[in-house]
Amino acid sequence: MTTPRNPSSKTLGLTLTSSFRAAFALAVFSILSLSAASVSHAKDLHGRFGVGYNGQFSNKEATRGVPGVSIKYGFTRDLGASLVFGINSASPVNSVTALKFFQNIFAETNMNFYFTLGGGILSTADSTGLASATSTEFLTALGAEFFIPGLESLGFTIESGVKFTNVTGTFALKTMGMSFLDAGVHFYF
Repeated sequence: MTTPRNPSSKTLGLTLTSSFRAAFALAVFSILSLSAASVSHAKDLHGRFGVGYNGQFSNKEATRGVPGVSIKYGFTRDLGASLVFGINSASPVNSVTALKFFQNIFAETNMNFYFTLGGGILSTADSTGLASATSTEFLTALGAEFFIPGLESLGFTIESGVKFTNVTGTFALKTMGMSFLDAGVHFYF
C-alpha cells in the first residue's frame, strides 16, 4: 500500500526553490552592481551622521504599521550605511530592524544618485491579526537623495527597485517605488 502524496507540499517545494533562485539572482545582481559602480564626485557626506525616518520595509504596510527611525553615516565620500529601527508595542507587536548600504554612482551639485542593498528582520501581525509573526526582507534599489539649495543638511530620498520578502508567510519578489514620504528624509549633522 502506498501513501498518497500531499500535492501542496510538492508545490510548496517548487515555490521555495523558485523563490530561492530569485533571491540568489537578486543577490548576485546586487553584488555585481555594487562592485561595478564607478567613483563619483558626490555631495560629501563623509563622516556625517543623518537622523530621519525610513518607511520602505513591509512592516509599514501591515496592521498597526510604523516607519522606522533611521540613522545614516557616510564612511567615505561614496559609501554609506543606514540603521533602521521602528516599533509599535501595541498587541500584536509590529517592528523592524534593518541595515542598508549605499554606493554613490553619479552626483550633481545638490543630488547623489546611488545603488543600495539592504535587509531587515520584521515582526508583523499574522493573517489572523491577533499575533505577531517574524519574517525577513531584502531589498535592492537605485535611488537619489536631493538637497534643496539653502537647506544643504536636509536630504530627501526617492528609490525604485525590488524586495524579496516572506512577510506573507511565503517568499515573494516585489517591485517597489518609494517617494521621499517612504524612502526617507534625513537631517545631517
